[in-house]
Amino acid sequence: MIRAALLIPLFMLGCKGQQQVQDTESVPVAAQPPEWVRSRPVSSAYYIGIGIGNKAKAEATETARKNALDQLAQEISVRVEGNSILFTADGRNRFDETFTSTIKTTTQEQLEGYELVDSWDSPTEHWVYYRLSKSEHARLKAQRKAAAIGTALDHHQRSIAGAASGDLRTAMDQDLRALIAMKAYWGENDLVDLNGKQVPLVNEVFGHLQGLSAGIRISVLPDRCELDYDNHFKRELLITATWGDGKNTNDLPQLPLRIGYAGLDGSVSEAKSTDGEGRLRLSVQRASVSQSGNEVLVRPDMDALVSKELEPAIVTALIGSLTVPQARAPITVRLPRVLLKAQESNLGVAVGDAGIAAIMREELTRSGFRLVEREADAEVLLVLNAATRPGGEANGFATAYLDLTYSFQDRKTKDIIFQGAKQSVKGIQLSPEKAGLDAFKKAGQEVRREMVPGIISAFQ
Repeated sequence: MIRAALLIPLFMLGCKGQQQVQDTESVPVAAQPPEWVRSRPVSSAYYIGIGIGNKAKAEATETARKNALDQLAQEISVRVEGNSILFTADGRNRFDETFTSTIKTTTQEQLEGYELVDSWDSPTEHWVYYRLSKSEHARLKAQRKAAAIGTALDHHQRSIAGAASGDLRTAMDQDLRALIAMKAYWGENDLVDLNGKQVPLVNEVFGHLQGLSAGIRISVLPDRCELDYDNHFKRELLITATWGDGKNTNDLPQLPLRIGYAGLDGSVSEAKSTDGEGRLRLSVQRASVSQSGNEVLVRPDMDALVSKELEPAIVTALIGSLTVPQARAPITVRLPRVLLKAQESNLGVAVGDAGIAAIMREELTRSGFRLVEREADAEVLLVLNAATRPGGEANGFATAYLDLTYSFQDRKTKDIIFQGAKQSVKGIQLSPEKAGLDAFKKAGQEVRREMVPGIISAFQ
């Protein structure tokens, strides 16, 4: 009995030990994360990409795959060579963001030959492990780069031919296409044999593009745009566009231009093109009188010159770094010489400097009109008539009404250029005389606000 009692505890201990071993061995092996999950692999032969997808979200597998490929693309770093366009182009900072975005996108698009090494699932995440042979990637990249260089060289040769024949649009288009063909390699060494010389291809093409832009010549005749009463404040300018490389000069037919100057109603901006001989006749009118330093500005419309099918972000950065020649013609507006003839009375009594004439004289002079004292010196006669009439009295206040007419006449032809009137402008004061002067004062405010700007506009 004693022996049996001793065996029972030993048996129970043996069962308990077996249960502990059995529980440990029942844990699934898949639940244990693989080594590449616990510690990111490092390899001299492969680019590595580890991606994770959250199972709580749709398409966890695709998300993990995308993240892994993003890592591969980031591992394929780009070393910017010191002789690349990014270091030599004027205003190169404009390229930084464009270049970074372009390289990242292009690298992702050109990932080839990668392989799935392993995958692993936790209760909440899906993991994938991709790798890409560095030697295979280098081989494929060299193959693509050689093809891009061939394409870029072909476009560049077409650009040179276009420039030689005076076809600026084609020349610029082909150079831009050459640069876009090489966009993935802007930061790299791209030495090629060109006309017996080893040159960096992208720099060579960009330098040629800069020369195309800098070679544009725009001239304006006359070189000063004078607008006056005799020419009805209109002037025709002759704009000529040529292109030259120091050896030859060609007309630039159908060259799109942007033309701007300050007008009476705000900025004037026109889009026009030269004719078949590289010329454009431009009519300038209604130019601002008050704008100090007003001028006609003529420049090539680079946006219109470039094909819309090319990549906008890259083209904008490239075109924005070019020197674009422009021509300027200062605008001089000479308003006419005016003789003011005024008859003004307040209830039959002349008002002198208290009337509208003094205000009109001040405003016209400030606006650029030239007032003269002799009719023989005038180009325009301003005839002003203003008179008040009583309006009655009530409750201790008197009322008067002012009637005003004016007209601008050509001194030689007596033709009416502009005319206007104000009727029954009401004045109220303690006496009829003061009520009349109050009406003059109110009419003067309207002259400053409305009539003089209208007069100036009528002359343009």
